[in-house]
Amino acid sequence: MKPNIVLVITDDQGYGDIAAHGNQMIKTPNLDQLYQKSLRLTNFHVDPTCAPTRSALMTGRYSTRTGVWHTIMGRSLMDTNEVTMAEVLKSNGYQTGLFGKWHLGDNYPLRPQDQGFETVVQHGGGGVGQTPDDWQNDYFDDTYLRLGKPEKFKGYCTDIWFDEALKFIDANKSKPFFAYISTNAPHGPYLVDKKYSEPYADKGVAGNMAPFYGMITNVDENMGRLLSRLKEWNLEENTILIFMTDNGTAAGVQRPDQKDLSKKQQRRLSKGKPVTIDIWPGFNAGMRGTKGSAYDGGHRVPCYIYWPGGKLTGGRDVNQLTAHIDLLPTLAELCGLTISSELKLDGTSLVPILNGKKEALRNRTLVVHSQRIESPEKWRKSSVMTERWRLVGQNELYDILSDPGQTKNVAAEYAGVVKYLTAEYEKWWNSLTPQFSRYVAIGIGSKAENPSHLTCHDWHAPIEQVPWNHQLIAKNPIANGFWIVDIAEPGTYEITLRCRPESAYHPLKKGIARIQIGDQKQEQNVAEGDLSTTFTIELPRGQKKLQTWLDEGNGVTRGAFFVEIFRKE
Repeated sequence: MKPNIVLVITDDQGYGDIAAHGNQMIKTPNLDQLYQKSLRLTNFHVDPTCAPTRSALMTGRYSTRTGVWHTIMGRSLMDTNEVTMAEVLKSNGYQTGLFGKWHLGDNYPLRPQDQGFETVVQHGGGGVGQTPDDWQNDYFDDTYLRLGKPEKFKGYCTDIWFDEALKFIDANKSKPFFAYISTNAPHGPYLVDKKYSEPYADKGVAGNMAPFYGMITNVDENMGRLLSRLKEWNLEENTILIFMTDNGTAAGVQRPDQKDLSKKQQRRLSKGKPVTIDIWPGFNAGMRGTKGSAYDGGHRVPCYIYWPGGKLTGGRDVNQLTAHIDLLPTLAELCGLTISSELKLDGTSLVPILNGKKEALRNRTLVVHSQRIESPEKWRKSSVMTERWRLVGQNELYDILSDPGQTKNVAAEYAGVVKYLTAEYEKWWNSLTPQFSRYVAIGIGSKAENPSHLTCHDWHAPIEQVPWNHQLIAKNPIANGFWIVDIAEPGTYEITLRCRPESAYHPLKKGIARIQIGDQKQEQNVAEGDLSTTFTIELPRGQKKLQTWLDEGNGVTRGAFFVEIFRKE
């Protein structure tokens, strides 16, 4: 039988946030055990933020090529022409399941169930508590989506993702399966049971790093459960288990804050007297940069591969330059699957180096960048990488073998290397430019999702105009943006505007509501106390720009943060 695949990816956990990598504070015994027996890709890179990493991981193609270069603003929506890992495996007889974070679109045809996953239990947006997520969610006893249907769960978010994945694995033991366990932890907000965070706080771990570490320890506990069940169910031998993370650490290396001092110490400090404190500052494995950075600390992450039946074991380091885009072609070869050349993958199979060919893949160039804006800018937060060199932006060159902390810019000494890497970047950039002017549209009016629920998380707008989480929504920001929608069927549509989700029962302000979709415009009065306002409009098939306005008078206008679109049958 083909090997099973379990791919675990955590959110915002960096290379240094594992004890086995030299962190003397954090407790990760199960990941340490996996480290000891796995093949370890020690020079493995992802994008510096989460949605881009996930699109590249799922497709084997550079994230920007898939339409994803941000985590919000409609630029975390993956082009539906892409073929995902789940679609490849499903077409080859695998049962496919996703548990946790998707972050590549919350509406048809962008959802995981539209992109090859048959079993789905997920939160909305890029994290629990983000705008598309259930309004009441706070990591504990939350409401998540099972194949798009809200369902109340009991327990902590990470425990639920692993619980549901284990149920899926148990139900499919006799068939090849692909379980994608994608945790939102340890992404903020940093919420976890105190039994996980307090041991770190008691040892002097500063600020938010104590719950951040606690969330990782909870992930580690769940990894232990997963490893035990695979062995108990006699699945360990024929299961390819991969553990990785999606970008550099979000906690980073922190300096003590005054809130970390005792009241006595704060009084001494206020009087100008010296204070000695013992605070754990964090650990980044000697790397420069954290999440979002073009330096290695932003994108070099752990990746462990363990498959006893395929002899991928033994606690061996594999130090060639590798990346997220390589995992799809690697898994395809390990599972004996053929991927069409029409997919034009950017990644390459790592099977030769996993099998010990030390001279393979020594002369490749890879590029990562962090854009986080509406339209990509050339050289923005970019890193052009070879096994020896890192060109960060246009003017910084580092010899990563002799200077892993990227402290000495040697661009002036190695002008030829800069010229070569610049040319490599130019080729890469030029290959991406056709995507920059395109939009990935949200489908409306399809039988697969009717009504559709849009949120301001996916507005196209300047970043300061996008309330991407519940806390920002609660502040009622004066903000607006537009969506790109694709009308699946012509007909009569009801478009309902709200400033909160329907479950929140939050009234609109008295004033005038307006919408424009394509060339069609409508407006109507909003009475004091109305929870929503609904427009009825005839729409033709096709892609349109949709924008809303809630005018309150006195020059105050904001967009509707939540919009429901229903096609009448």
